[in-house]
Amino acid sequence: MPPTRVAEILRALIEGVDPLSGEPLSSESVLHRAEVLRALLAALGALEISAARAQRRAQLPGNVGRAWSETEQASLVAAFKAGESTAALAAKHRRTLRAIEARLERLGLLSAAERTTRRGFTGVSEGQPARRSRSGRGTGVARRTRH
Repeated sequence: MPPTRVAEILRALIEGVDPLSGEPLSSESVLHRAEVLRALLAALGALEISAARAQRRAQLPGNVGRAWSETEQASLVAAFKAGESTAALAAKHRRTLRAIEARLERLGLLSAAERTTRRGFTGVSEGQPARRSRSGRGTGVARRTRH
C-alpha cells in the first residue's frame, strides 16, 4: 500500500471517520479514546517524517554516501588541477559540493579557508563559521543597564 494511502487512512481515523465509507465512526469506537488517538497521531507523524526524508534523499546526487574509488579520486584530482570548478566536479561525480570540497581538502588541494561549504549539509557560507560557547547557547554577553 502506498504511503500516501496509509496517511489518508490514518487521517480519516484520527478525524473519527471510516476511511472506506466516509461515515462517522460510532461514539463507542475505541478510536475515540485519547490514548488511541495519540498513537495514531504518532504513527502519522512518523510516516510524514519518513516520506520527507525519502523526498530529500531523492533530490541528492546519486553517489552520496558512496566510498571514493582510486579511479574516481584520480579523476577528481586531475580535473581540479586542470582548473575545473568544484561545482562542475560535483555534477560530474554525482556528489554534493560539500563532498567534493571535503575530499579536495583531505587530499591537500584545498584549504579550509578556501571552502565555500562550512556550515550545513548543503549550505554555502562566505564567512567564518559561527562560534558557539561550550554550553551551546552562543557567545552573547549579558549587558547590565543602569536605572
